Order: sequence, then C-alpha cells, then structure tokens
Amino acid sequence: MPRHPKKPRRLVADGRVYLWTLRHSHRVLDSGSSADCRETLTLYPQPTGTGGPLRIVFAEGPGRYVPGGFPMGSGDVGYVRGGSLNLHEPSAVRALLDAASARGWQPGERRAVEVDGWFLLEAAAATRAGNVGSAGS
Repeated sequence: MPRHPKKPRRLVADGRVYLWTLRHSHRVLDSGSSADCRETLTLYPQPTGTGGPLRIVFAEGPGRYVPGGFPMGSGDVGYVRGGSLNLHEPSAVRALLDAASARGWQPGERRAVEVDGWFLLEAAAATRAGNVGSAGS
C-alpha cells in the first residue's frame, strides 16, 4: 500500500528525530493557470514541544523552477542553470536540514522559523551529490 502523501515522514539526524511534510501552493489566475508557485518543506523537531518548526520555502522566480507536477516531478526545485533537489527524497531533506543548521538554525528554538530555501539549495545539492557519489563507490 502506498504512503499517504499528506502524512508526515520521519527523519533521524544527529540523534534527533524530526517529522517532515512537503506542500505545494500557488494562486489560481482568472485564466485558470497558476502563479506564484512555492514548495514549503516543514521539519518538526520531536518530541512535540522540544522546538519550533523549520519552514524552508522555495518560491518561483527568474531563473528558478518550482513546478507543481507534469512535466517535471512534484517536489522538484532548482535553478535553471544550477543545482536542483527533489524535496520528496529524504537525502535532500537531510541535506537542507544540515545546510540550515550550518547557517545557524537551532532545533531547540521554541518559535517557528521560516528560511528562504534558495539560500540553502546550492550547499544542499553539493552535499547530496557528494553523499550519492560516495555511496555509489
């Protein structure tokens, strides 16, 4: 039986447990087409109450892609000429978590924190590419 797409997934990183979700959102124009697409990856430190959520937001813009599905996969984000990630992959989520932590995010912060994912993407994509390369050797 396939996993329910809205059910939070579990990630363990550095001995800490997180639940994470991915959501796509956009505005629908009068013409029926969509605009202002964004992917929001939210990580919730566990157990509940031990820290506020981390929201990593990827908003579409010039030179960036944030498709909502066909012809590209749901959860794909990236630069037209640069790094990219599939936010449905646990290794991509872990790489973004590590990049956010390297930039100062602390999982014990009690408040919700929202981060522009584009500032994390290149470092996360490079880390993930390094991990994939070493796993395949």
